[in-house]
Amino acid sequence: MNSGKTNPLANIPGVDTILGADEAAPLVNKYGHAELVQCIRAQLSTIRAYLKSAPGSSIPTVADLLSEAEATLDSQNRGSLQQVLNLTGTVIHTNLGRSQLPQAAIDQINAVATAASNLEYDISTGKRGDRDSHTEQLLAELTGAEAATIVNNNAAAVLLVLNTLGKNLEVPVSRGELVEIGGSFRIPDIMSGSGCTLVEVGTTNRTHLADYQNAIGAETAMLMKVHTSNYEIQGFTKSVDEAALADLAHEHNIPFVTDLGSGTLLDFGPHGLPPEPTVQQAVLNGADIVTFSGDKLLGGPQAGIIVGTRELIKRIKSNPLKRALRVDKMTIAALFEVLKAYRNPETVITKLPTLRHLTRDQADIKQMAEFLTPMLQKAVEAFATAETVECKSQIGSGSLPTALIPSWGIRITPARSDSDTSHERLLQEIIVAFRQLPQPMIGRVQDSALIFDVRTLDDANAVTDQLTLLTL
Repeated sequence: MNSGKTNPLANIPGVDTILGADEAAPLVNKYGHAELVQCIRAQLSTIRAYLKSAPGSSIPTVADLLSEAEATLDSQNRGSLQQVLNLTGTVIHTNLGRSQLPQAAIDQINAVATAASNLEYDISTGKRGDRDSHTEQLLAELTGAEAATIVNNNAAAVLLVLNTLGKNLEVPVSRGELVEIGGSFRIPDIMSGSGCTLVEVGTTNRTHLADYQNAIGAETAMLMKVHTSNYEIQGFTKSVDEAALADLAHEHNIPFVTDLGSGTLLDFGPHGLPPEPTVQQAVLNGADIVTFSGDKLLGGPQAGIIVGTRELIKRIKSNPLKRALRVDKMTIAALFEVLKAYRNPETVITKLPTLRHLTRDQADIKQMAEFLTPMLQKAVEAFATAETVECKSQIGSGSLPTALIPSWGIRITPARSDSDTSHERLLQEIIVAFRQLPQPMIGRVQDSALIFDVRTLDDANAVTDQLTLLTL
């Protein structure tokens, strides 16, 4: 350190001096010469301004400046998208990335991402191919549909179907099915954006087949049923089943479209979960087109999947919007591996993380919670208590919204105080402290405590290895 008695600014090392230090070479290799120079110049400018306001202050050494530069550049070059621990109890959490991919899908992504691939090349003919060909046959096999196509999410799938089959025409939909999905996207808005005219039929709680019959006219493009996956109406209700709507649509020579939202290829009943309509059943019920998500109950990457009759899928694929909504090679690679797992219903639960987490054995979850509790107690003992508790998980992402699954977790309760405000403030500080760990631990607040539901935690080391870094 040098105080620089006569002119402190003269003692500040120059950019060339700093770059000439041995410690600078690794930073140049890692971040590049231009970025390092820019960072150093910003540091020196800050130091000069500070010395002018506080002339007696000491000047950082070259080593200190380079150390600070490394920390700054590391922070700037670290992506904001990172791994977190989903301990909220919501298995398919929209804000936390929805479904986790199986290792087979990750391996296949790596394979096609690190080399050229036959994405749109037919190896057998040597001519241009169709990117849908990599999943279409498998989707037809699994769902019973004749053909399939893939877009980037289910909202896009619905929009593409409506724009292709119903542009400038009318589409009757039950008032009870005019849902709003995450991010304030609403079925009426999607219909408007696709160029269709929405015709509301029935009431919020009761819709009859005659309501659809009375709505059909010369301008009717299709009949459509929207699965209300993110809410449930109970009590005095009535809805029309898919088979009846399909028959009515076909009597009038118009297609019947079902939007399943989440969509699943697995019958949940034998696995202890509430029933959810399957894509296969919708096809058997006579749906000409079925749309569903790839990254929810299916357990795959973000995608919107459209299956249906060969003639209608051909029309949908010829829509110019299809190119704007298409998926990339990595999505196709991952989706194929996920779909492939469904060929063996006996092992699909163990192969797909989402299904494994949803059906995880209670004893296993409890054992994980009891193992972690003492270590969490030690980490928070200065300001809170930790205890193993029973709790409830939910499926998430609009799937089976009223269904709760018994689970186990760890409750972190702040130390009691005489003030409710102080208790709440300490709780928020605890939440932030866990969120600031290298791999943030995200739980949920319940009854003035932080709950970590361990249903989706596969590796206890992900928690224990970073608890020593917890600071409040």
